[in-house]
Formats: sequence, C-alpha cells, structure tokens
Amino acid sequence: MMLLFQQHRTRITILLLCLFLTACAMGPDYRRPALEVNEQFRMTEHEGESIATLPWWEFLQDETLQKLILEALMNNQDLKQATALVEEFQARSHIARMDFLPKLDGSVNAPFFGTLGGFPRAGFPTDFNYFGMGTLNWEIDIWGRIRRSNEAARADLFAQEENRRAIILMLISTVAQTYFDLLQYDMQRNIAHRALASWEESVAISRAQLKGGLISRLDLDQFEAERANAVARLAEFDRLIVNKENELNVLLGRNPAPIIRAQSLIQQQIPPEIPAGLPSELLQRRPDILQAEQALSAATARIGMTKAMRFPRFSITGLMGVASPALSNLLLSDSDFGTGGVGLATPLFNATILGFEQRAAEARVTQALANYRQTILLAFREVEDALITIQTASEQRKARQKQVEALRSALHVADLRYKSGITSYVDVLLAKRNLFEAEFSLTETHRLHLVSIVQLYKALGGGWPHENETSE
Repeated sequence: MMLLFQQHRTRITILLLCLFLTACAMGPDYRRPALEVNEQFRMTEHEGESIATLPWWEFLQDETLQKLILEALMNNQDLKQATALVEEFQARSHIARMDFLPKLDGSVNAPFFGTLGGFPRAGFPTDFNYFGMGTLNWEIDIWGRIRRSNEAARADLFAQEENRRAIILMLISTVAQTYFDLLQYDMQRNIAHRALASWEESVAISRAQLKGGLISRLDLDQFEAERANAVARLAEFDRLIVNKENELNVLLGRNPAPIIRAQSLIQQQIPPEIPAGLPSELLQRRPDILQAEQALSAATARIGMTKAMRFPRFSITGLMGVASPALSNLLLSDSDFGTGGVGLATPLFNATILGFEQRAAEARVTQALANYRQTILLAFREVEDALITIQTASEQRKARQKQVEALRSALHVADLRYKSGITSYVDVLLAKRNLFEAEFSLTETHRLHLVSIVQLYKALGGGWPHENETSE
C-alpha cells in the first residue's frame, strides 16, 4: 500500500504543476479608476512643497502641545482599538495565505472500554479498534478563488492600516484644536476678569457720583448691569474651561484633571507661508482616500471569488494510517491502510444562489467606487475650505487688531474728556463695552486662524512621512 502511494505521488505532483501553470484567476484585476484632478487648488496663494510633508512635531512647535499629543498617541482608546483591528486583519491575512497549503489532519483512537471482534481485516479503522491516521486535502486553485481571497484579505489589511493612520491624524489635529480652544477660553476669561474689575471701579465711582447728585440712578443701573454681565461671562468661561479640559483628557486617555498650559494663544507661531502642494499628491497621502481605494480593491477581488465558486473545485485527497483491534498488532505490516486521489466538488442546486452572490459582489464594487470618488470630492472640499478660511482669518485678524487699537485710543480719549467735564460717563461706558467686545472677537479670530491651519494640515493628510508610519 505504501509503495503504491509513493508511485502515484510523482504523478500527482506533475498533475498539480500542470494545473497551476494553466490556472487563471477569475474576475477583473483591480485598476485605479480614472479621476479628473485639477492642476492646483483653487484658493492656493503660495506655491511650494506641501506643509503636509512636515512631521507633526515640526508643524506644531509648542512643547506643551507636543507632550499632550505624544500622550494621546500612547493612551487614546480609539487608537488602541484601531491598532488591535489592524492586528486582527493581519491574522486574517495569514489565515487566507494558509489556503494555498495542504490541510493535514490527524486522529488517533484507543478503545479503553473494550473492543468487539469480527473485523474483516486487521487494518480497518473503526471506533472499536486502535488506529492512528492522517487525512490530506489540498485544493487546486484552478479558477483563482484562493488568489482572489488573498488579494481581498491584503486589501482589507491595508484599509485597516490606513484607517489607523486616519485616526492618528484625526487625533493629532483634534488635540491641537482642543488645546487652542482652551487657550482661547483662558484669554477670554482674562478679558472678562479685567472687564469685571473695570466695571467694579465704574460702579464705585457712579455710586459716589449718585450721592453727590452728579448722575442719575439710571446711569448707576447701567454700570451695575455691565458688571453683572461680566460676572456671568466669567462664570461661563470657568465652565467652558473645565469642559474643554475634560474633553482633552478623554483624548489623552486619562481621567478628568487640569491641563497644564505654557504659551498663550497669541504666542503660538503662525507660518508666514502655507503652501498646500498639488491636488494629485492628496490621492497618495490622505489616509481616508487610500482606505477607500483599498476597500474598492477588496470588493473587486471578491467578484473573482464569487465567480470562481460557480465552477467545479478540484482537490487532492489522501488518507494514510494504521489500525488494529489489538494494540500489539498496530505496527504490523498488515495493519496499515491508505488511499489517494483527486476530489471534485461542483455546485448543483445552489448555482443560482451563487449567481446572485456574484451580482451582489458587483454591486458592492459599484458602492465602493462611489464611496472612493465621494471621499476624494470631500477631501478637495476640506482643503479648499481650509485655504479660504486661512486667507480670510488672516485678514480678519489684522482688521480686528486695528479695531482693538482704535478702541483703546477711543477709551483713553473718552476717559480724558470725562475727567475734563466735557462729556458724561456714558461715553466711557460705551467705549469700554466696545473695547471688551472687540478683544473677545480678536481672540476668537486668532484661534480661528490657528485652527484653520491645523485643519489644512489634516485635510492634506499630514502627520508624519508614510514610511516612518509603516516602520513604527
């Protein structure tokens, strides 16, 4: 029996090589869809290498912010989940590759509770005798089902890796934006605190003037109303600061705690030039676009899988072992058995179902293609939105700065005119109110300018060089 099996092994090997040489993969091969991409972004003002090529630690130079980002990259739970998902799909990819190899199973049996007699021959395996045997099943991938399955598994893995990169980029930008929000609230709270002190002084002066008959009760009520408004705003910023700290702590993966700040909002560096690069580079850098493309590639490969399942599946099968009613005779020459051959499995009554499976796979490709193109459109929109926001925020910030300087001068003049008895204190009240409101607006505009730059960095797919990411 063993000699006969060895004689057929050479024939089986030759047959297997011939089948592999003539085999073809069913279904379409993936090719990147043709896309219409502009030569440059619509709102581009500066040419040069995109800021997205800068690593985030060079782009965001506040050392305190860098420490927060590093902590988030180490402890953020969403990122840990995405990393574990990549590991899961790595294992799935290894499992898919194992389909190329033969499947060999072994089994043994020892009837400790007794045996039955009357066996037709010593080497016949049943549950009532001692035996050990191995079974072999090796599918011959004639139609490319296994190859397409591996293509789909690899694409799924790459998609999850890009999803992880997308979460990293989102995490970096979100931590930076949340930190800038916090710095904005700090500055606005300081403004509200100065406003409260100023209105406290005005209320004290107006009360003395009311006693002296210099002003009416209406003037005092107006000053007290402004003071109450400053108290309310101060309490509001206290709440916003704690809420923003809690939000940032969640990103950092830790319980609520105070956030250390070093540089103020106006101390944050704003690049003088912010080049966006070329739109074509976006397709190679932005992780959500690459993820959508890998999903399209996986869906394309699964068309071949479903198509191949409609054809007969060939496999090499084998069975070898030894069996005997008595343990002492298990290794004798007449106790061995074995067989080998080629198996064939083909769909019969479920052929129609497999046809619908192929149609479903083709429909999923259409969905993935639409999602890929939509992702690109949204990416271009985000870049253009960020570019126009940077441009207008810069102009708006300069105008707000001039407004604050003018209102400070107006307050100084109003205060001098009041002390000289030329005007009433109402002019001082209006000048103070306008100045504080302008300072609030300037802080918001400064934060908007910083955040829009971070949003552009994110929209361009920045973070760190892709090769560094893959080698981490």
